Amino acid sequence: MTDAGHVPGSVRPGGRTARIRTAVLRAAEDALIECGFAGVDLAEIARRAEVGKTTVYRRWGTPQALVADLLQDMAEQSVRRTETGVLADDLRANARLVVDTLTDPRQGALFKAVIAAATHDRRTAEALHRFYAARITEWAPVVDQAVARGEAPAGTDAAEVVRAVSAPLYYRFLVSGDPLDRTVADRSAHAAASAAAAGAYVR
Repeated sequence: MTDAGHVPGSVRPGGRTARIRTAVLRAAEDALIECGFAGVDLAEIARRAEVGKTTVYRRWGTPQALVADLLQDMAEQSVRRTETGVLADDLRANARLVVDTLTDPRQGALFKAVIAAATHDRRTAEALHRFYAARITEWAPVVDQAVARGEAPAGTDAAEVVRAVSAPLYYRFLVSGDPLDRTVADRSAHAAASAAAAGAYVR
């Protein structure tokens, strides 16, 4: 990581550089989906992206740095939070977004590959943690707004409420294999909103 807090390749470029980055990140996605982290070979990524190997090695340097940049790009491209003025509805939108992402054939496979890689690679794990921290930061304000409206008590930990929405969904996705659909999403959101209103997440 550089002094500016960016992993290699993380500064959003423009023009030809942006096209190269897009092509390389797409190739990295394909490799992760098809082969897992072991398939993220920089020379192979360069071939898939039709980019010079020197460019890829100079810009990213390691497969870990490339996957970290991919996760940063995913965070930047993620859908912004919904603000309806009702906590349960906001959390429902969050839960449905998670379910729609995880059940998408391409995105679901990509997340499984990245999560699997993160279990044995420290840099990938750190990048994954940053990705989810960014998503929690994006959605936490809907809980703070609910507190201000009186829907949840003062001192409610907004980040914990957001985590409570998605945790059961990831459990089904990664562990139990139980059905994952919008009905499940809505139930998870309702449970988190009810618990928040009852004070379960007060710090």
